Amino acid sequence: MIDRTGLAGFLRSRREALQPEDVGLPRGARRRTAGLRREEVAALCHMSVDYYSRLERERGPQPSEQMLASIAQGLHLTRIERDHLFRLAGHRPPVAGVVGEHISPGLLRVLDRLGDTPAEIVTELGETLRQTPLGVALTGDATRFTGPERSLGFRWFTVPAVRERYAPEEHAFLGRMYASGLREITALRGPGSRAAQLADLLLARSGEFRRLWEAHEVGLRPNEVKHFVHPEVGGMELHCQRLVDPDCLHSLMVYTAVPGTESHERLRLLAAVAPPV
Repeated sequence: MIDRTGLAGFLRSRREALQPEDVGLPRGARRRTAGLRREEVAALCHMSVDYYSRLERERGPQPSEQMLASIAQGLHLTRIERDHLFRLAGHRPPVAGVVGEHISPGLLRVLDRLGDTPAEIVTELGETLRQTPLGVALTGDATRFTGPERSLGFRWFTVPAVRERYAPEEHAFLGRMYASGLREITALRGPGSRAAQLADLLLARSGEFRRLWEAHEVGLRPNEVKHFVHPEVGGMELHCQRLVDPDCLHSLMVYTAVPGTESHERLRLLAAVAPPV
């Protein structure tokens, strides 16, 4: 049963505790609101201002689990706070120990401060959860996919256009790496897991994947230096640094170029085609 008073009070307290710089927003010279404005939180949660405002006023329908997950992410809640939010709204929290999509506030804060750098947060299955604008400019909007195609490894074997952003000389290794990584995660998560389901789908759809899967290769890891081919600025040699959140098993991938190189100059040009913040 939903606790409307408790839910409204919790949402207000979390909104007022957040500062614009905590979520990558400019503060502005005339700001008087304590914490974030309702319209700012609504935008972060991908919902209408009216819907969010009604929740803070103890009105409106009971939020769905999907809506609560979006609110928890938009308000940068910890997993304990997220679970509390679910209970106040009359839902059971997500099962503990299951790899999910809730990004930790710390990882989000780091990403929010990388606005001038290509970066993304991905799951262990290669599903992109968040990207910086330059991350979108580099590889395209990887958050738009649904179903199995959310996984880059799945798209690698089923959507030929995906490979156009990567240097041809790296295609063979990347295919081996994706098959190797999926085999490891499938063994870790077990039969019936999402990893196992992806493997079954790929075995049915891709002859290339079947050949690589049958090699039983494991242990391949991404190269630190990656070679991208951008349709507007051309080829770039970028270094990839990876920060792993051990609690959520998400990775923050940050792409940089060596100063003074042609790739560094092209990365600067990439900002001109980046989507607006």
